[in-house]
Amino acid sequence: MEVRFFGAIGIKKSISTIGLFLLLACTVWDTHAQDKTLQTAGDVLLVSLPMASLTGTLLIGDQEGSWQFAKGFALNQAVTLGMKYAINKPRPYDNGYRAFPSAHTSTTFQSAAFLQKRYGWKFGAPAYALAAFTGYSRIQAHKHDGWDVLAGAVVGIGSSYLFTRPYKEDRMELTFSSDGQGVVIGFNYTF
Repeated sequence: MEVRFFGAIGIKKSISTIGLFLLLACTVWDTHAQDKTLQTAGDVLLVSLPMASLTGTLLIGDQEGSWQFAKGFALNQAVTLGMKYAINKPRPYDNGYRAFPSAHTSTTFQSAAFLQKRYGWKFGAPAYALAAFTGYSRIQAHKHDGWDVLAGAVVGIGSSYLFTRPYKEDRMELTFSSDGQGVVIGFNYTF
């Protein structure tokens, strides 16, 4: 059990390191000259942040976390799409309709909120930074304004917080055995 725990920490560190690398790579781009690249980076994060969150739960064997993520993700998508169709707000610069709230932002913030609440700020802070970058990319791509992005962040965080509980690995175990002449009760605690 301890080997899986330490392996999970290594996996989490790798996912966190990759996210931080992506964030640093995105901040050095010339956003004025490469708006399409900025938009593409936001599109990549739309898929990669939820995938990293769910994959992380599967790799460490956190089935409860996988289920919590799935429920938060489903609620987030339902609320976001429902609001988009109900409000039908025009996008900036005549780029279509259904701008409110930003689905890219709600999806990435839902993933970031899950990581933060389930596994702590060590994983949540880089994820929130990537989610914020996604919101920024949507504004720069002229797909959303600040209100759309803010609403997406609120919907995403709220959806995740409804279902997510902090991760607690079982460290205590109560055991007992019997040899026919007596009963032995034991208590194991893993540090």
